[in-house]
Amino acid sequence: MKTIAFLGGGRITGALLAGLRLAKYKGPLIVHDHHLEKLRKLRKEYAAEVEPDLQRAIQQADILIIAVRPSSVGQLLDGVGELDRPRIAVSLAAGIPLSKLRAGLGPEVRWVRAMPSPACRSRRGLTALTFDRRFPATGKREIKTFFSHVGPVLEISEAKFDAFTVTYSSSHGYHALAALAEAGQRVGLDRKTALIAASHALADGIISWREGNISLEGLLHEAATPGGIAAAVMEASDRAGYRKSVQRGLTAGLARARKNSASF
Repeated sequence: MKTIAFLGGGRITGALLAGLRLAKYKGPLIVHDHHLEKLRKLRKEYAAEVEPDLQRAIQQADILIIAVRPSSVGQLLDGVGELDRPRIAVSLAAGIPLSKLRAGLGPEVRWVRAMPSPACRSRRGLTALTFDRRFPATGKREIKTFFSHVGPVLEISEAKFDAFTVTYSSSHGYHALAALAEAGQRVGLDRKTALIAASHALADGIISWREGNISLEGLLHEAATPGGIAAAVMEASDRAGYRKSVQRGLTAGLARARKNSASF
């Protein structure tokens, strides 16, 4: 197996390492970060090999995973410099297009953008991938296989990548769970019961759609009898602007992605 170096030891690196260890992944993994406390924590929790020196981490690696905030990508790539042998570089930075990444490390590097979900720590996180032009077929298989250890993998065009990023985030589920549980408390439930009710309302319905063969429209029709309680809840939610608020949220996310690209 090829050696993979995570350049950045933040939250998504920790989530990926957790999922990989849960999958009993055996390949060599190195984590670089300037914060020694982060490295100590990752080594203790996930038995990752850590390397505080950027150049030493790079020299050992065949695949580089750029796992820093979008605002820090430029500085990191400047520190990496041009590489002395072919590498695959995987950017996890939202909003920064391949055209800008391509200029960062020289012609020896083949780039792929990846957007893994933090839910990958439980091996249930979907990862979206979009590959640079002329990306080698063997390299595609390697990257897809690597991310498949922590959940399903979906390859999409870069033109759709930012829209996908703002739509699929697990934050939507957590946000909806928090809002629904809070509303449940306001109408009379204790917090524990409200969280149980809300989590089943969201998760059971989604699992039923994913694992069944009934359309979403069919399930909505089945769940919300005209004149019934569920129908009254959905109608009132829509009148209050539920669908518009979701649309506004996605639009704000896209604006942030474009800002990331413009500031790179």
